[in-house]
Formats: sequence, structure tokens, C-alpha cells
Amino acid sequence: MWRELPGLKPLQARIRRLGKTATGRALRGMLGTSSTAVTLGLLPAATEGSNSDLPNTFKLLKFAGELVADVLTEEPRSVGLIVHGIDAGDAARIASAVVLALGARSFQPPAFRKEKRPAAPRKVQLFDMPQEISLQRTLAEIEGGNLVRWLTALPANKLTATAYRELLATLAVKNGWDFEWLDEPALAKLGAGAFLAVAQGNAGRDAGIARLRYRPGGKSARPDLALVGKGIIFDTGGTNTKGAVHMLDMHTDMSGSAVSLAVLQALTTLESPLAVDCWLAITENRSGPNAYKQRDVITASNGVTVEVMHTDAEGRMVLADTLALAGRDKPRLMIDFATLTGACVHALSERYSGIFSNRDSLHELLIRVGRESGERVWPFPMDEDFDDDLKSKVADIGQCSSSGEADQILAARFLQRFVPEGTPWIHMDLASATRKDGLGHVPGGCTGFGVRYTVALLLDHAADLHELASPVMQPRHR
Repeated sequence: MWRELPGLKPLQARIRRLGKTATGRALRGMLGTSSTAVTLGLLPAATEGSNSDLPNTFKLLKFAGELVADVLTEEPRSVGLIVHGIDAGDAARIASAVVLALGARSFQPPAFRKEKRPAAPRKVQLFDMPQEISLQRTLAEIEGGNLVRWLTALPANKLTATAYRELLATLAVKNGWDFEWLDEPALAKLGAGAFLAVAQGNAGRDAGIARLRYRPGGKSARPDLALVGKGIIFDTGGTNTKGAVHMLDMHTDMSGSAVSLAVLQALTTLESPLAVDCWLAITENRSGPNAYKQRDVITASNGVTVEVMHTDAEGRMVLADTLALAGRDKPRLMIDFATLTGACVHALSERYSGIFSNRDSLHELLIRVGRESGERVWPFPMDEDFDDDLKSKVADIGQCSSSGEADQILAARFLQRFVPEGTPWIHMDLASATRKDGLGHVPGGCTGFGVRYTVALLLDHAADLHELASPVMQPRHR
């Protein structure tokens, strides 16, 4: 093996000195006297009990990220990858992981100062692969994840509701989507009081709900899938204003809308046969004389009345109307994404995101997709008796509980009231939307979490989804 790979002979002695501690590490040398650096990555140990010689997907992606970080230290103009000593199927997985890491680590976030940035590689070459592999999906996942990271990194004065609307219009033309913007007067006609309650405190009247439609091959109007995203472009907490520390990064509270948009883009790029609607609830949550207040009673677009308990629980308010409106077209599956609760972060950290569904039968599949994609999730219970904490004496439902206990579950139970009866629904509480220390192959900051997961769920497990999501649920309400 050492003779077959150019430039690695000098590293052999170092490997012997390191022994078992060499696994999972990157060692660098030079190829002759040229300007070509060689980085040798020694795979971590395989996951115990696995049929593969590779570690689990998350560990493999983390290793690929660390390997690529070492490679990019020298700002190479091109990168070549050789996978050696691995069977064909595993070699394809490694190549995909390294390319994903190159795409994530080469990403340039928006910047608003003059600075010299590290040069990203112009070319990536795969040498001597044991079989031909397609990287089309990998590239679509890179593009989708980086779209999320770009949008989430933008300050709120740059990604205003108007700017977001203009961006969506541009992407719709580029991708052949139908685009509709429901502004505040249109939403008032639709009775979307929950969304409008949050938006009424804004300085301007540019909030709205965006609808993007992807219909491959002229499919029927009924969507196979409705993607719904929370797009709070800045969250002050409203009348119950956040402290400065907790408000500092609230421009990232629109992550759910960015994930929904990026999943739609990836499915379009990959020419998915699914008919998809994408609904994005875009507004700020501002404080001021017109902001909504505790104990206000509002009526959502499906007729459910809500007693406001805390104005910083605005995400579930805007999603309530958006889910209800999306449900009017009777999609076969609904998935929503939101940075919804701090309780989910406290429960899982930023390493996992929370997953909820009105189909208990999906839990095992949802966990498995997280392990396969490397974007790990964990399901929470959705028992009916949690509704006891959402009872109101003046409205059909309380917005949240004043105690804050199990808020991530109560938020999901609240949202379920706005999903049409009998429609399979998955809710992702994006605890992993940002992480200072990075996550998997993605460096610190915005992670783009949710794109790879959802693409894997929809493309790799369509048959499982159809089988497991079909049974009719028991009645949801007493």
C-alpha cells in the first residue's frame, strides 16, 4: 500500500511511532520538492456491530471535516482525493463525505468589511476510484446547506422581509417555481390572525407568507409534500422583550424558512417527481406601541382562537396560520422547520435537533434517517394529556404554558391543532441550526442542519414513509 501511493513513504515511520493513536488523524508531508502537499487521513475505527468497515455517518463526516480543515490550511488551488485500502461501496461513502466537507469548509459567508479571505480550491479531482460514482446529490446538498448558511448569517437589516421576498422571486424564476406573496391585507382576508398578531408590532408593513410551487412534468395541483418554515428575520421577544445576550443572534431565527427553501431547491435540482409546496412565514417580532400583548385573544385562519401567554412564543403563532393555509390544499405529507424553543436546546444540546410527529409509527424511521445522514434527531412524546397545560378559560387553546416546562412538546402540541385531521405531519425543532464548535463536517456558526436529513428522508425512504404514515390517527382532541 505504501509503495502504491506517491509521496506517502516518508510518513510510514510516523505512523509506526504513533501506533493505534494514528487512527482518525491527518498527517501532512510534501511530494518530492514540488509545491504539492500530501495529507494522509487514517480512518477512525468502525462502529461496533456495523457491517461496514467505516465509522457511523456523523463520525465519518466529522473526520472528513477535520481532514479537509488540515488540507485547506495551505490554501491549495486544487485538491485531489485518493481512497485506498477500502472496498468500492465504502470508498464512495468516503469520497462523498470529503466532498461535502470541502463544500462546507470552502464556503464564504457574507462579509461587510474589506478583508483578504482564504482562497477556496478551484478544482477537486477524484483519482483511482474503484467504481464510478455520482456526486450530483452531494453537490445539491452542498448548495442547499450553504444557501441556509448564507441566509442565516445575514444581518436583519440586510435580509429584510422585502429583501427576502425579492430573493424568493429571483430563485422562483431561476428554478421554474410558481411564486405567490400573501401580504398583510391578503392575510387579513384569509383570517390569519395569529401571523398578523406577531407582525402588527413591526415598523413597516412588509411582512407576509410566501408560497413557492414546484410541479414536475405538469403534475396535478394537489401537493405530495408541503414544506413550512419559520422566517422570523429578527426576534426582540416582542412585549416580553429578551435581554441583550439572548437577543444578540436573533437574526438567525429565520433558519427554518431557509431550510425549507433549500430542501425545495435540492429536490428541484435532483428532478424529484414530488409535487412540492413551500410556505415561508416571514416577519419580525418587534416591541412597540402596536405589538401584541399577553392575554390578547386572536383567531387563526382555521377558526381556532388562541389566548396569548408570552409574546416571545411568536414562532408557533406564525406557523399556526402557515400550517393551516398549507393544509387547505390537502398535501399528502407536511414537514415544518423552526428554531422554535430554547427548551429543545436544553434537552438535546446543539448536537441533535428535536423531531415530532402525529404518527408514532414514524419514530424509528426518523431516528434511522438521522443516523444515516449524519444529522441526528431525537423524537419527543406527543401524548394527549400534554394539552392540559394549554387549556384556556377564554379561548380554544393557550399559546404556551407560563411555567415553560416541556415547552418543546407543548409547542408541537399547539402546532398540531393547525394541521388538518388525518394529514401526516413532521415537525423539526432546529436546536442544531447554529453551533459555535461546528457540527459534523461543518465548521462553527450556521450549520444548514435539516437539508441532508430531509433529502435522505424523502429520496431514500419514500416507500417507508408511505407505509408508516398511512394509518389513521386516533382523534387528537378531547
